[in-house]
Amino acid sequence: MAGVVTVQDLRRSAGYALRALAVTACYYGAARLGLLRQLSVGGAVVTPIYPPTGVAVAALLLLGLRYWPAVAIGSLLVVSSLTTPQPDVLVVMFGSTAAPVCSALLLRRARFHTDLGRLRDGLALVFLGALTAMLISATVGAGQLLLTHKLDAGSFWPVWLAWWVGDAMGVLIVTPFLLMPSGPRRRPSLRRWKEATALTVVACCLVPLATYSPVSLLFLVYPLIIWAALRFQLVGSMLCALVTSVLATVAATDGVGAFTGLSRVEVMMKLQAFNGAMALTALLLSALITEQRNTRSSVEQACQELVEVLEHLTAGDPPQPRPPNDVAERQRER
Repeated sequence: MAGVVTVQDLRRSAGYALRALAVTACYYGAARLGLLRQLSVGGAVVTPIYPPTGVAVAALLLLGLRYWPAVAIGSLLVVSSLTTPQPDVLVVMFGSTAAPVCSALLLRRARFHTDLGRLRDGLALVFLGALTAMLISATVGAGQLLLTHKLDAGSFWPVWLAWWVGDAMGVLIVTPFLLMPSGPRRRPSLRRWKEATALTVVACCLVPLATYSPVSLLFLVYPLIIWAALRFQLVGSMLCALVTSVLATVAATDGVGAFTGLSRVEVMMKLQAFNGAMALTALLLSALITEQRNTRSSVEQACQELVEVLEHLTAGDPPQPRPPNDVAERQRER
């Protein structure tokens, strides 16, 4: 028996180590991608969207809080690759780890569902997981720069704001994208594939036009987001939001298109306002539509059960129990 227990423990430890290594690798890879596009604000270099925060929050929600060391190691590797390792690097690592952990704890406290099938899940991810929890990383990071005299006092708040928004945008855009596989899976029909193809073609034409046109046409993206949310819920809306955010960030850091002739601070403000409004629209609208569809399915299921019960009572037969419906069970849990 001791040998069996030992083998099981070894398998469990090996599985944990492999998953933790994957989280660390994804965190580091996402950070390198995010650092490809940077903006200078207040004498400090910041990223408009910092994807590792979204990776970390999704990993802690899906795998559990015990994977926080993988996030810490990934953060340490990222900071060490940018500057010479010093004791203050541990401070930045602490902030980058504590923020996703706090985000996951707040979302669990709010009984967050990873399928984002309710409006309250979307609101929790926005206001608790992104805007509230990322205050930690921004405060620790900007405060460390100020205390080590790498940042003057007058530039603290612009850098803090840019840091906070960049981390929050990583959660708003990347985390829902990574949580999509945990949602319900349905086989799409041929008609849905045709509509998805049409949506893709329109997005490939409209998004570059909106982001790279010298005339400010960023508002043209919103009908596309609404179409994707109405027809394909979270999958469609967040994919459109992710592609649009990437192209808008590239255009902003290059200073072209809708961001031509703006100062660095103005570029940052316009880009983050656009990305934030777009991500909020995509996330909350898709969550609301999914919740309404689940409610309708639950009502239809209850009506069908009632009809069958009435038919059996009319015929004099005892009603036959039906297998539980997943959508109905989720509605009862609320």
